[in-house]
Amino acid sequence: MHPFTDTGLVVRTYDLGEADRIVTLLTQHHGLVRAVARAVRRTRSRMGASLEPFAVVEVQIAPGRGRSGLGSVRQASSRESLARPLVADYPAYTSACVVLETAERLAGEEGAPTPRLLGLAVGALRSLAEHRRPPGLVADAFLLRAMAASGWEPVLDRCVLCGVVGPHRAFHVASGGTVCVHCRPQGCAMLSPGVAEHLSALLAGRWEGVAVSSSAVVRQASGIAADHLQWHLERDLRSLPLVDRDGIDRGGTDRSVPGPGAAVPLTAEPPPAGPLSPEPVEEPRARTTQIP
Repeated sequence: MHPFTDTGLVVRTYDLGEADRIVTLLTQHHGLVRAVARAVRRTRSRMGASLEPFAVVEVQIAPGRGRSGLGSVRQASSRESLARPLVADYPAYTSACVVLETAERLAGEEGAPTPRLLGLAVGALRSLAEHRRPPGLVADAFLLRAMAASGWEPVLDRCVLCGVVGPHRAFHVASGGTVCVHCRPQGCAMLSPGVAEHLSALLAGRWEGVAVSSSAVVRQASGIAADHLQWHLERDLRSLPLVDRDGIDRGGTDRSVPGPGAAVPLTAEPPPAGPLSPEPVEEPRARTTQIP
């Protein structure tokens, strides 16, 4: 096959040998492509800085032999690099890692064009780099829209089994959406008021509806979106448990620490006088992403 030129997003890299690197790109016209970039880890390489994760590049690739053969990167020029602002902000970086891993998993077979998935991934990374929205909400919105682009959009406005118009309070991950009281199977997650509306607003991009959601609604909606994606992928996302969500409200401030000028509760009682008996300290438990 002849070499081709395409625009793509670097989603993963592997070191190979002493100076080479295997690059995984999500391209516009050729889908997921894996190729070897020769000698890019040397200091004199002109392509080394371009072929890094979170970078949008224009590459020329010589295809490998067979369907599973690795291609070879001949030329690469950077069109947009989002790594610096993402790496400087931990919540944005962890959410960006979720975007890259999800895009790679949903791309499917190598060589299958996925232009909509590429556009969603680049748009989410730009939003994270420019701090337009809270990182956790950007990641949740990307998961929902990426699943919709791949044909796994969750049904939120009606019963997924019988079609009765909702809203319904139960969500069945295996069925792919909300279910009514008559069709409710075992293992359903009971949605709190506002969760289905929050998920619909993220899916449609109605950020004014997302802004009014409480922290409990946001937390449960994040679990629903993650479980729905991982069920259809039939595997867990390694970067998803690392997303920084605890203690951060929708505006990006830490709620656990009172800000300047915060009011002190008047009902606080002074500590009792005298020595205190030691209390057993409970060991911290591992965080999970289960639905509350």
